[in-house]
Amino acid sequence: MSPGDTWNRNGDKSILQVFDIETSRITSLKRFDFVIEAPNWSADGTYLTYNSNGRIYKMDLIRDSDGNLAAGKIEEVPSHYVNNCNNDHVLDPDGSGLYVSHHTKEDGLSRIYKIFFDGRMPQLVTPLAPSYLHGISPDGKHLAYCAERNGEYDIYTIPAEGGNETQLTTARGLNDGPEYDCKGEYIYFNSVRTGRMQAWRMKVDGSEQEQLTFDEHRNTWFPHISPDLQKIVMVAYHETDVRPGEHVPNKMVELRLMSANKSENGTLDTPKTILKLFGGQGTINVNSWAPDSKHFAFVVYEKGR
Repeated sequence: MSPGDTWNRNGDKSILQVFDIETSRITSLKRFDFVIEAPNWSADGTYLTYNSNGRIYKMDLIRDSDGNLAAGKIEEVPSHYVNNCNNDHVLDPDGSGLYVSHHTKEDGLSRIYKIFFDGRMPQLVTPLAPSYLHGISPDGKHLAYCAERNGEYDIYTIPAEGGNETQLTTARGLNDGPEYDCKGEYIYFNSVRTGRMQAWRMKVDGSEQEQLTFDEHRNTWFPHISPDLQKIVMVAYHETDVRPGEHVPNKMVELRLMSANKSENGTLDTPKTILKLFGGQGTINVNSWAPDSKHFAFVVYEKGR
């Protein structure tokens, strides 16, 4: 496809699916005749949230007596003037709402807000822009995000109620997709600093930055750590399809799985491809692991005709 066709998502259809890593079974929850993106799975396992056309939606999950999942009621999360959300959003661990990345009217740049399930007015977190949210600490007190400041995209943290931001990365090139593990010990992210986009992690204060993947032929994005800290799922593009810093829609991509733990010789396993699909942007931008660490949600697309 030409670049224009790649980014033209008019008429694209979306299929929200769940992957079982123990059986490799795929469950299709719902098909949409429009673009949805970036499912988040609630901490209690009862619902998913996703973005579509600038708004955030909540989908209840129904489980039958055999444990099979199905889509339930869908509701729009009230967000008032925060109506141009992108696919970078996370649920507050306390269940009160979500932190979202919203393109504000004054300049069209992404800023982080909190929106609430009970309909309260949104709260601004990051006055500086652009800021793209990806992670929240287990106690809900800090956010991790990618932000462009002075021409460089780096990873920052900020108190969830707002305040001064802290820069964690300084490597040249794009550093993106930061998310906390469930112990609040590490932040997982992706970086192009070594030439290809690869998965990395660091301590929450920015120290001990460590490369996790070393793929010579793929660009790896958005390493998502499972709640049990055992597994990492990520999306990868083939080297011939995108430049290292590109994360575009309407491409064949791979979902890849690797252990989060080092072997006895101190190395990490090479990721394995568990699924090939048509997707990319929106497929798995934010952490979508179920609380049981056995399932994760993702989105497959069909190109509009």
